[in-house]
Amino acid sequence: MSEVLHIEAGILDDGAFMNERQRDYFRKKLLAWKAEILRESRETLDALANDNSNLADLADRASSETDRAIELRARDRQRKLISKIDAALERIEDGSYGYCEETGEPISLKRLDARPIATMSLEAQERHERREKVYRDE
Repeated sequence: MSEVLHIEAGILDDGAFMNERQRDYFRKKLLAWKAEILRESRETLDALANDNSNLADLADRASSETDRAIELRARDRQRKLISKIDAALERIEDGSYGYCEETGEPISLKRLDARPIATMSLEAQERHERREKVYRDE
């Protein structure tokens, strides 16, 4: 049985949402995710620092520069993800983790397990995205 199913069973057993066991599970999940991102970032920076090849062929040089630019954009996205992970960890500490910032209702454990940085329930997120699309299309 997966840890999430254990968590869901815990909710059914004691009726408490986001109890200490669940907060601990998500804290560990978020910290492990953050550590993995930081490890990958260090590897990328090491690879970029060691890749000082002076390519004579213009096509090879352009390809290498494109690869570097893509890697750096990916790292920038991951930097933003780390700030979302840190925000989720803060919400765990202040007791607001797992509750929709729009409705105040609990976010499903399955959604949190799939996207532990979620700040809205699936329904609220879908409403938010529909509103964004309407404004974008105008």
